[in-house]
Amino acid sequence: MKMISEGAEAKIYTIKVLGFDAVVKDRISKRYREKALDSVIRAQRTKTEAKILARASESGIRVPKVLMLKNNKIIMESLNGTMLNALPAKSKIPTSIISQCARQLAVLHGAGIVHGDFTPANILVDKNSNTWIIDFGLGEVTNSDEERALDLLLMKRSIDRGLYGHFEREYLAAPGGAGKAVLRQLSEIEKRGRYQTRTLLSKS
Repeated sequence: MKMISEGAEAKIYTIKVLGFDAVVKDRISKRYREKALDSVIRAQRTKTEAKILARASESGIRVPKVLMLKNNKIIMESLNGTMLNALPAKSKIPTSIISQCARQLAVLHGAGIVHGDFTPANILVDKNSNTWIIDFGLGEVTNSDEERALDLLLMKRSIDRGLYGHFEREYLAAPGGAGKAVLRQLSEIEKRGRYQTRTLLSKS
């Protein structure tokens, strides 16, 4: 077992499952929480993330396949590719990739799923230039246009302005998405200066 990353919410390891490569997401215990409560919260959030991954997959979104849940851990398939934020330069990201990202986000929103941290750091591009969405640790099942708009805001702040314009147009054009209502809400968020999103605030 080899650790490949560690964040505020979880540690990520690679392992072998029946001879195949797999990834383990181990949700980190929070010392400031009472032990029994911490255990309940970690278990709930692990189950919620697994359910969101399943729901996203059923909706046609490319996400890692969940293999099993065990002791606050999600064991899922290993994906090969390059993270979008690791490509040579943000301004050189192909528009075809941005189009995929926008359409996938629109489908997620149409399925009642908010990612919560929709940035190039959570989008993987495989060898066939297909995009995969990962890390739904801050994800929610909700129809809130406010939360949907925050997904767009995160992408807007993460990529080149011209690319974001393309992203927004593709999001609007995607069938089944929330579209204009989300963009109106995004405008409202920017007007009132709500930039402290869930990625900047730790959940208790």
